[in-house]
Amino acid sequence: MMKMNTFHSHIIVLIFFLVIGPVYGNNTAYLDGKIYLDHDSLILENSKIRRTYTFNQGNLITQSIFNKTSNFTWHATDNVPDMNLPGTEKEKAELVSFRTYVVEETLSQQAYLEAEIIYTLGNLSIKRILRLYPACPAIGMDFYFKGNGNLLKYPDESLLDKDLSDVKFVASQKARSLAPVMEKLSLDGKHWNCRVVDLSEMTDHLNDLVTVNDYQTYQERLFRGNILFAKDMENEEGVFLLKEAPSPNAQLQYLSGDYLVSFGQIRMLGFGIDSEDIRPDRWTPGYSAVCGVFSKTEYSALKALKTYQNKLRKRISERDEMVMMNTWGDRGQDSRINEKYIIEELELCAKLGISHFQIDDGWQTGKSPASIGGGSFDNIWESEDYWLPNKANFPDGFTSILKKGKELGIEICLWFNPSYTDNYVNWRKDAEVLAGLYKKYGIRTFKIDGLRIHNKISELRVDSLLNAVQKASDYDAVINLDVTADKRFGYLYKNEYGNIFLENRYTDFGNYYPYWTLRNLWCLSKYVPAQNLQIEFLNKWRNENIYKNDTFAPKSYDFEYLFAITMMAQPLAWMEAHNLPAEAFSLGKVIEKYRTIQQDIHKGDILPIGEKPDGRSWTGFQSLQDKQGYFLVFRELNDQANSMMKTWLKPGAKIRLKYLLGNGTDFEVTVNERGEVPFSLKTANHYGLYKYTIIK
Repeated sequence: MMKMNTFHSHIIVLIFFLVIGPVYGNNTAYLDGKIYLDHDSLILENSKIRRTYTFNQGNLITQSIFNKTSNFTWHATDNVPDMNLPGTEKEKAELVSFRTYVVEETLSQQAYLEAEIIYTLGNLSIKRILRLYPACPAIGMDFYFKGNGNLLKYPDESLLDKDLSDVKFVASQKARSLAPVMEKLSLDGKHWNCRVVDLSEMTDHLNDLVTVNDYQTYQERLFRGNILFAKDMENEEGVFLLKEAPSPNAQLQYLSGDYLVSFGQIRMLGFGIDSEDIRPDRWTPGYSAVCGVFSKTEYSALKALKTYQNKLRKRISERDEMVMMNTWGDRGQDSRINEKYIIEELELCAKLGISHFQIDDGWQTGKSPASIGGGSFDNIWESEDYWLPNKANFPDGFTSILKKGKELGIEICLWFNPSYTDNYVNWRKDAEVLAGLYKKYGIRTFKIDGLRIHNKISELRVDSLLNAVQKASDYDAVINLDVTADKRFGYLYKNEYGNIFLENRYTDFGNYYPYWTLRNLWCLSKYVPAQNLQIEFLNKWRNENIYKNDTFAPKSYDFEYLFAITMMAQPLAWMEAHNLPAEAFSLGKVIEKYRTIQQDIHKGDILPIGEKPDGRSWTGFQSLQDKQGYFLVFRELNDQANSMMKTWLKPGAKIRLKYLLGNGTDFEVTVNERGEVPFSLKTANHYGLYKYTIIK
């Protein structure tokens, strides 16, 4: 665990852990933040936001939310608790304990403040944790339940009979008391615009991953999507809500929607549990809620969201910044996963500039369903040697491979598929495997595949597995969470563990099209940090016959262009280096230069610019820091050598652009009144990477 500096350590020593009765009294400060009780008001504030609650024996009621950047205050219009659990309405809240403290810094997270409140509603105990991060305009809320779940009327049969998709029933506001409400805002005004963002995973089956709907709020209506931006058009001030949960396609106990909204009355629905999940002997977590503030512009809203998202995991350059190769993309499966072949691969990877090499399915003694010879994931632990390195292919384990990797400056990573038998009952054994690999070999990056999160006990056990691996590695592990199939954690849940493996695409099946990959990253990057996504580029020379004369076939693009698509994310060379022609290795110089600026690119807020990629657009990305940033611009297959591209810069700003990679030249320009910057690329299917500096 990383040691905090002296000032922070002193704060840790001075933390008050008070369990209080009728007399409240506790406060903790850290950097720009503080949490404190003032009579019956609980206040959380930092330099960006202040939220004030009526404490109400722990059953919090929002009084106000203050946006410190715009100096605007939202005042609540009712005096009803923010959280509602059907069946507990008549129960009186009784406080059990309250404490505030600093969560200590580790290798995976920065330090921040928490308030923990435990109270009861009848025989049901509720633990609510509020998270306050430094210089962050949003506050997170976690929920835990213990006791007698029979008290809850959930799922409520009358609600299910009426169905939340019944517009008339929802408009009557009768659903409010029947649905579990995680978070509630009751704000004044009748001129509210809402944007609701619905994200989809299961990318083996889906290729449109982002759905955005804009609404003028009116009578109560049900909205579907994890993210909601709400803006009052009278004062142009806004709030955003984030439901930290899998996508609607994968949430547990899903109610067919995530928000009930009527004008400025907003309710976030669905903890992902039912009464049977709650037991008297353990705390059962629900999904989490986040509330933040913004002012006037879309960029303000997106920056607020990204600021919060980037607080969830510390990004350490030598660990988290990667250009990874995983050989599975060439469909060799486990046929060539052996020590000799991998050492040869590593030597080729060094020529290509690869930083991380991941050995996929096939390193283990046990055989999976994807093995050339066939196998199974059922009852894995009936074979105690299933997760030992295959002795025939790796006679001295991974020692020789790690030695070669260290010699070449390439980190060795592994694939792993936890045992789903009996809802992951063997999660501790799985955790011991990964912890053992870390302790014996120093391997710390693991792709976690094959998850099937169909119920709460599976979710709890998989989360416990990942948390155990983090603890065993002193919080130095990186988990690549695969979101390609089944019900998994997705883009917005459990982000503290590492990054996201987005999609399986193969030239063998004719389903790899570079502009599809670009489009998916472009769409996701607005609402999910691109830095958290592994994005693939493939060997364009393979399987040309499958694409035949397809206009958008991989062979139509330069290999460098395919790599450029991944630059704003974590590039994934989804291929075997052995199968590349000699000309492919000229990309090594580009990757080498990219790696010198990769960390700086990823320091910024990465947002899409230009048009949505469709194979014929002008499109790209902008990475924004305070006075500088980067533009990555693509001219797809079109006849326009020049384009005025809408950016996130303020009109009138004068900028200096330095050409770095691809095609282009240095230039200076003043951003026009529409926020546009001119770019030129003489040839179609080319790109340019620039660093810009705001000089006026």
